[in-house]
Amino acid sequence: MRPLLPLLLWVGCAGPAPRPAAGPNIVFILADDLGHGDLGCQGAPDLKTPSIDRLAAEGVRFTQFYAGAPECTPTRTALLTGRYPQRVGGLECAIGTGNVGRYDDAIRLRSSDDLGLPPSESVLPRLLKHAGYATAVVGKWHLGYAPKFFPARHGFDAWFGPLGGGVDYFHHTEPDGSPMLYRDGTKVRRDGYLTDLLAEEASAFVRRTAGPFFLYVPFTAPHLPGQGPDDRRPVPLAADAWGRCDRATYVAMVERLDRAVGEILKALDETGRAKDTLVVFTSDNGGAKVARNAPFTGHKGGTYEGGLRVPCLARWPGLIPAGTTAPHVATTMDLTASLLRAAGATPDRPLDGVDILAAIGGPPQPRTLFWRQRRGDTVWRAVRDGDLKYLSREEAGRLVEERLSDVSADPAEATDLLGSRPGDGDRLRALLARWQSSVVAAR
Repeated sequence: MRPLLPLLLWVGCAGPAPRPAAGPNIVFILADDLGHGDLGCQGAPDLKTPSIDRLAAEGVRFTQFYAGAPECTPTRTALLTGRYPQRVGGLECAIGTGNVGRYDDAIRLRSSDDLGLPPSESVLPRLLKHAGYATAVVGKWHLGYAPKFFPARHGFDAWFGPLGGGVDYFHHTEPDGSPMLYRDGTKVRRDGYLTDLLAEEASAFVRRTAGPFFLYVPFTAPHLPGQGPDDRRPVPLAADAWGRCDRATYVAMVERLDRAVGEILKALDETGRAKDTLVVFTSDNGGAKVARNAPFTGHKGGTYEGGLRVPCLARWPGLIPAGTTAPHVATTMDLTASLLRAAGATPDRPLDGVDILAAIGGPPQPRTLFWRQRRGDTVWRAVRDGDLKYLSREEAGRLVEERLSDVSADPAEATDLLGSRPGDGDRLRALLARWQSSVVAAR
């Protein structure tokens, strides 16, 4: 198989007005807190995901794919900006329910009502819109509660979904009971299980949109609260029940997510759009403790592999050969570069991501990737360089954990190599320090 690079050509912008789209329709589906091993195509033993598995069978499955961060908001920032979220400021941690900043920089921005992703930092929807695409987000936003951060400001023509990090799946309220379901910037009431409603809205967008489109579908599933499709109650869940979720409920949520993905794929098939559509499926971070992150250690919120490694599948008929497996080390912001290039849209600023779809079929290239996750006084850091990965955790400015692993030979990070390979430890610490000094926040 030859690399796709010759097939994906950069096309410059024609001017200030939108122009006819040169690339495929794009559907980007983002799961929320999905475990690395919680798909059939990823070896899940206790659940079935035939619709999502279909994307792997008909396209490519990346086997070394990383989320941009181990939490929601920063990964979404990486996707929309194509850059490390640390470049924005205040978004290295999920925005708390009710617009709460969870570490010093975020608290500072919240005090001036500036906690969110500034539209000036966003490139993906804006440049796709400029390239002639109809744009819509159907699902969770989680990039700012203030109207100045709403999707329309970023270049989305339409928006339906919850504003914050999660809502009751039936009543669409946050833990304090506040309704948080929006349509185009206005709160709305809808009856139904949220995963189903998002599938219905996304499918309707596909069916009614005649021209080229970019459809971003960030589901809330299987993020807490733990509510399967048969768990409806007459009143919203109490705040103290939000953290409860057993494995059976989680499985029901993932399987309903799969059915929702199937509805979107069905809409593409029935409208004859599938052959002209690039579909991407991934997750915003590793799964929580109820998820299966096998074969990795750790979970959402930390920089062990279990918090960062996520499924990633892409289908593009005629350009990505069916049943392809890609061992390339890649991350969320690579998808930003890939989608822009596929659409013939030229970035107007340097991106940190690379076009990973163009690399399929070619030999994997050396990558160095970085992460920093902050919440309260806790700071997680990590760098992967080649097969080596260094991670650390600080509490109140004191180093309490660090580890060096060969994640190719030891994906569970069971053996700490710092004692036997001190030179490599020093080298990766130095790489991390240089990166941190280079990603100075814009505000």
